[in-house]
Formats: sequence, structure tokens, C-alpha cells
Amino acid sequence: QVQLVESGGGLVQPGGSLKLSCTASGFTFLLYAMRWYRKVPGKERESVATITKDGGTTVYADSVKGRFTISRDNRKNTVYLQMNNLNTEDTAVYYCNIPFSSWSDYWGQGTQVTVSS
Repeated sequence: QVQLVESGGGLVQPGGSLKLSCTASGFTFLLYAMRWYRKVPGKERESVATITKDGGTTVYADSVKGRFTISRDNRKNTVYLQMNNLNTEDTAVYYCNIPFSSWSDYWGQGTQVTVSS
């Protein structure tokens, strides 16, 4: 059974940093690309960052490019999202996901990130 457990969210001031983690189980992690999404109430879920299965290629939304870094540790079945220079528009629930797979509709509980002074 696939499980994705996100953690690391919290309250941070504008300009601050957070590092999110997503630990996966129930599938062969190193065979799949991974993606971080975020969701704000009343808005569509937004793709934030994607990383290939070997970590060699990353893609970012324009809104986070240069501030966020996605990475993964295939030994730990974990994908990370380092978020720097946060602003209020980054406030959202962040989810990891397994795109391009039969589990692409599976979502974990997410982790809340709130950027506020």
C-alpha cells in the first residue's frame, strides 16, 4: 500500500526558510519521479517542483525558481523541498506525489506552511 508522509511545515516569517520532507513506502521509490505540489483554499493545486528518479533533472514552477530546491535520497525513500526566501504567497498545504504513475491520484495528509510576520 502506497504511503506518502509529509513533514517539516510550520510558521515562518517572510524571508525565512523551511525544509520539507516526504517519506514514501509501498512502492520502489528509486524507480519513480517525485513531485511537490501546494494547495491554497479556493485555488487549483499547483505543481511546485519535480525531480527525476535518479535526481539528475529538476523542474520548478516559475513562482519558486531560484528559491526552492527539490532533492531526494533514494536510500531513505525520501524527497525534500528546501524553501528559502519565503513570502506570504508561499502559504499553502504542501503535498508530495508520484506523477506519471498509477498512484498519481494518491495524496498524503500534506504539511501546512504559513508565512506570516
